[in-house]
Amino acid sequence: MKKNQSEEDYLEAILVVQEKKGNARSIDVVNELNVSKPSVSVAMKKLRAKELITFDDNGYISFTGEGRSIAENIYSKHKLLTDALISIGVDKEEALKEACEIEHIISDQTYECIKKYYKKVK
Repeated sequence: MKKNQSEEDYLEAILVVQEKKGNARSIDVVNELNVSKPSVSVAMKKLRAKELITFDDNGYISFTGEGRSIAENIYSKHKLLTDALISIGVDKEEALKEACEIEHIISDQTYECIKKYYKKVK
């Protein structure tokens, strides 16, 4: 999948909701991202068309293998970057916001280097 920040944000939100609640529906994504129902509806259709998610008969969202991989990758970047920024003195709210921006543009190679370095100094 070509990197698309919006799609990655939605996949990450689905994963976060699933970790919190055990499952996720579109309304949970609305609440997690604080966006409109129509926006989530459009995004879910796109993610389903790209075969990154599926829905069961009750409206619960499941990841395909590729969808889960993308969601886990972006969420792990988010968590590590947030922790790293906080550890160097960035305010927590600012760190959360900036990590969300950085996670979408950083290459996997650069992320792995940061992760390796961060684990060494932590």
